[in-house]
Amino acid sequence: MIDQEDRLPLTRQCQLLSLNRSTVYYQPAPVSDDDLALMRRIDEMHLKRPFYGSRRIRDWLQDEGHAVNRKRVQRLMRLMGITALYPKPR
Repeated sequence: MIDQEDRLPLTRQCQLLSLNRSTVYYQPAPVSDDDLALMRRIDEMHLKRPFYGSRRIRDWLQDEGHAVNRKRVQRLMRLMGITALYPKPR
């Protein structure tokens, strides 16, 4: 899409595509080892009890001795594409 070796300047390419120039240079931060370990534990728990949401998983992780809060668990669950199963409204 954007060619850094092109004759057309990078700023003009970004203008034509309606992109900010910073998006071309952005490199996402890698996932930390702590987050990977927590994601493994969350996945194990989700396979055992798919109806547990972020609050119950947070409580379970805290009982195991992990220092996590609900927002971190929510973020990791969202990153993995995990949601709790619950009855939908009719």
